[in-house]
Amino acid sequence: MATRHHDNTQAASHSTPIALRREPTPAASGIQVSSPRLDPDAPIPARYTGYGEGRSPALRWSEVGGARSYALLVEDPDAPSAQPFVHWLAWNIPADTRELPDDVRADAASQRPAGMREGRNDHGGIGWFGPRPPAGDPAHHYHFQVFALDAMLDLPDGATRDELLRNIDGRVIAKGELVATSEAPTRQ
Repeated sequence: MATRHHDNTQAASHSTPIALRREPTPAASGIQVSSPRLDPDAPIPARYTGYGEGRSPALRWSEVGGARSYALLVEDPDAPSAQPFVHWLAWNIPADTRELPDDVRADAASQRPAGMREGRNDHGGIGWFGPRPPAGDPAHHYHFQVFALDAMLDLPDGATRDELLRNIDGRVIAKGELVATSEAPTRQ
């Protein structure tokens, strides 16, 4: 599955672009990001949304030689805010890890790779917060971004998007994304 890049005019109007497009995250190569649960540019199954069970979907990515760790950031640039809405951020995913299983939870270390840390989402919690776009909005786009880093990060659980981005500045050796969509269910 190829690395996906999605442009939309609503996202372009935001003053702070998604992490993958920010100047501090340049990379010489790409990462192929995929999921056995998500199809590129297709709706996220309800069980992974805030309208369903709110579970995190399984993710996979290609190996990057020289990576010391991986970071993950899931953002919605279609949210009505000055910067993309953060649904999940994680870092210090070990270099030998190529996937995360379904339903990774901050309160269940056994499901997380050893050493992985998770940050604060924009709903105020730690870990995954499933998409829940407002009723009546067109489909929102969710960017599942993976960054290969040349180091482990010295950040505690609960760090914010801005703290993560400051810490990966100059450390990204490869990056990629999978974009999927979600919208509020229609009433029958």
